Amino acid sequence: MVALQGLLAGLSLIVVIGAQNAFVLRQGLRREHVGAVVAVCTGADVLLIAAGTAGLGALVGGHPGTLTVARYAGAALLVVLGAAALRRALRPGRLAPSAGTPAPVRTVLATTLGLTFLNPHVYLDTVLLLGAMAAQHGPLRWWFAAGAATASGLWFTGLGFGAARLRPVLDRPGAWRVLDVAVGVVMLAFAARLALVTPDLTTA
Repeated sequence: MVALQGLLAGLSLIVVIGAQNAFVLRQGLRREHVGAVVAVCTGADVLLIAAGTAGLGALVGGHPGTLTVARYAGAALLVVLGAAALRRALRPGRLAPSAGTPAPVRTVLATTLGLTFLNPHVYLDTVLLLGAMAAQHGPLRWWFAAGAATASGLWFTGLGFGAARLRPVLDRPGAWRVLDVAVGVVMLAFAARLALVTPDLTTA
């Protein structure tokens, strides 16, 4: 029961429209280094959930300056990625998922790590919030953490590898243009949110 609560709590925080999910979806549609991207996203969540469950949430909350640096660096990264997505939408010859030269795996992994660890809300959700929820279960807190970590693995695996099922629908220039515009807008919106809205650590 505790693990199920962790699973549901993890899904409620992970299954939202965000820059990281948009990037995983796009990589899945392109079938480009999907396994590596899914592994990084899942591994990062497992690490952060474990850290929060172990009690590091208070440490993160006590150093808001660290989150401030991540907030502005993350905003800058999202502006670059969002602008790139919008630029792709204006270049019809590179719109289909199969078009273009695949990016090097190191570039894709660097982008995945940036989208993950430069987003302060990741720390608020996984380390602080899930950590606090896990602590409420006392000796069973690691079962809660296991459930939350499972939610992360299920979501990113389904999103990354399941995206291929949408490829027949999106393997057209017009549809891919819409997707890239949507990805670009989401990333720019999150960039603005990171730059302009200070996370409230007191509610985590």
